[in-house]
Amino acid sequence: MPRRLNLPDSASVATPDTAGKLFAPSAARNVAPLIDALKDLLPAEGEVLEIASGTGQHIAAYAEAFPALTWRPTEIDATRRASIQAYVDESSLTNLAAPQDLDATAPGWAAQVGAPDVILLSNLLHLISTAEAQTLIAEAAKALAPGGQLLIYGPFKRDGVLVSEGDQRFDADLRAQDPEIGYKSDTDVDAFAASHGLSKGTLTEMPANNLLLQQKKPL
Repeated sequence: MPRRLNLPDSASVATPDTAGKLFAPSAARNVAPLIDALKDLLPAEGEVLEIASGTGQHIAAYAEAFPALTWRPTEIDATRRASIQAYVDESSLTNLAAPQDLDATAPGWAAQVGAPDVILLSNLLHLISTAEAQTLIAEAAKALAPGGQLLIYGPFKRDGVLVSEGDQRFDADLRAQDPEIGYKSDTDVDAFAASHGLSKGTLTEMPANNLLLQQKKPL
């Protein structure tokens, strides 16, 4: 997790540099809008666990932008964990932890992560199956500290509908490679989360027709 597909989209492209860091152009494009959106959602202090941190570009930028928060990356892929570590080393930020090996689609992972105040994931749900997405949300609900929040960024169906031709093409390409994956509906995510005690919070419209969904855990 996430499944390593030869995706027909630039979001899957990450090239290495001599220091061992991977660079994804899509991550470079969307990190600034994400930081702007997170300013209105993140707590003033606490711990943020990122699921599937990928290259490490996002979390290194988050840690710099929000120094009062502790940032903990996770990633199942060893090559990407090495890239995250390279970003950690380069940054020398004291609020950015080393990456943890974590499969967030496997039952039981909540017991491995303590009780973060925020769990954040980006561009993942469309790359895993519905059953895996349900497991991820269920475990996140268990792991979050009381009053915590789950933040999910990426492309979604809107109330079950693919609203642009680009989304329709990308979803079809994903499902052609694996019929179990593809876009999830924002309303289905709300229902999954509600079934595990989370309540729907802010829905933020993002560039490129993406969404940032907030789910809250009660105190």
